[in-house]
Amino acid sequence: MKDSERLQSLLAAHYPCITLTTHEEDDALEMVLNVAIELSMPAVMWSQSRGVRDAILRDAPPVPDSEHPAAALYHLEQTAGGPRLIILLDMAAHLMRDERTIRHWRDLVRQCARDGSTVLMIDHQADRPEVVRAMSVTFEFSLPDEAELDQILKSTLRQRNEERPLRVTLGKRDVDTILRNLKGLTRRQARQIILDAVCDDNCLDLRDVNRMLAGKRRLLQSSGLLEYIESPVDLEEIGGLSRLKRWLNQRQGAMTREAAAFGIPAPRGVLMLGVQGAGKSLAAKAVATAWRMPLMRMDVGALYDRYVGESERRLRDTLRQAQSMAPIVLWIDEIEKAFASAASRSTDGGLSQRMFGTLLTWMQERGGSAPPPRNTDDDAPPPAPEAGVFVIATANDIEALPPELLRKGRFDEIFFVDLPNLDARAQIFAIHLKRRGRNPAKFDIAALAQASEGFSGAEIEQAVIAALHDAFSAKGELTTAQIVETLANSPPISVTMAERIDALRAWAHGRCVSAD
Repeated sequence: MKDSERLQSLLAAHYPCITLTTHEEDDALEMVLNVAIELSMPAVMWSQSRGVRDAILRDAPPVPDSEHPAAALYHLEQTAGGPRLIILLDMAAHLMRDERTIRHWRDLVRQCARDGSTVLMIDHQADRPEVVRAMSVTFEFSLPDEAELDQILKSTLRQRNEERPLRVTLGKRDVDTILRNLKGLTRRQARQIILDAVCDDNCLDLRDVNRMLAGKRRLLQSSGLLEYIESPVDLEEIGGLSRLKRWLNQRQGAMTREAAAFGIPAPRGVLMLGVQGAGKSLAAKAVATAWRMPLMRMDVGALYDRYVGESERRLRDTLRQAQSMAPIVLWIDEIEKAFASAASRSTDGGLSQRMFGTLLTWMQERGGSAPPPRNTDDDAPPPAPEAGVFVIATANDIEALPPELLRKGRFDEIFFVDLPNLDARAQIFAIHLKRRGRNPAKFDIAALAQASEGFSGAEIEQAVIAALHDAFSAKGELTTAQIVETLANSPPISVTMAERIDALRAWAHGRCVSAD
């Protein structure tokens, strides 16, 4: 259902209090007031800056001396007289620190339960007293879908054209591309991105698509929760991982209409376990590259907040944003660091367990279920696949992972990324030499691969870079001997952490599929 329909259902059920947490107050208010008007429901609004006033008639004078939250709540309780919508802006912070205010809030909510009214609290943070959580229902304000983004695009361009003549040279396919790029943004952010694209030349054409995508990346990264990650344009830029590449090639079309018609469910994701620096991050980029999908990295450290309930809200918002941007690859790096305490008795009051439960529920519900029955009518179009978020979770410490995450069905496959073998090391050397302007044919790649036994891909790259520094300082050209010498002078992780790597390999044997 749309947000307006869900809100109407809650109002029809006479919930005495609804809480809505969002930074997009203007858009939320517009939706709420439209619902009140459609239902012919009287609505009043309170804010500390303007007091109590009529929410529909914006020019109506405020109630005198109603700016204080306790005074406002007392006034609203005393003037009860039938079903109405009471909108409170930024009330949660006052309830957290003033016992008198929360007492008046409880009296008002109790009165609403008697006369069929509803208190709707719109706040920018999710921290609320326990009694408020117990007596209210949470309303999630969704992100706009493509149809609504299309309306936002048209209305924003129309408004801009009224200010200054605007030239638009876009075909339907170009418009579809723009709408896809706007997915995952709020209504306010989408409007701003559109205005940014036309502000210089008063023109919107296909050249603005990259500019809009860059603006979207800036907005997403400013939130600190989702980060756009550049991935290689070709799988040939990634050495090794032959089995993973083959697995990806087999599932490249798994999110198409034809795959859904064939009976194939949309892929869920993969869990990458392995040695630190062995290439798990490259594996995540390999998926995005192979499937030509954007790669978004979730910053799990930024999810945690000191306010009660705020961390869970951030996680839900991030997952909802990722879902609205689908199809994408969502990379959760070092997942054990985010949810490690969910596997043991934690000292965070159960926060990690709740966060982990939210993630598992989302992974279970978002996709991977059985597709609809195959259509035997040759004239009917195949069913549309569910827009997918393919999750790649990477981990270094298997013992820190909650066992529920490893259960079959959470992921399509669990891959073990070991240190690169001889062939993979040769590929990695060739890639890094070529990337730095050297012709791999002029080096003894076989000797380099032999000399780097036990080295990770990251260590091989650093060896090439260190040898380049040596050659540059000696005012000479890079040679195979210099790289071999650099390798000999730098012990790899397989030596410094031999016991830990052996234990990880022993655990992975028979439990995981080798990525190479």
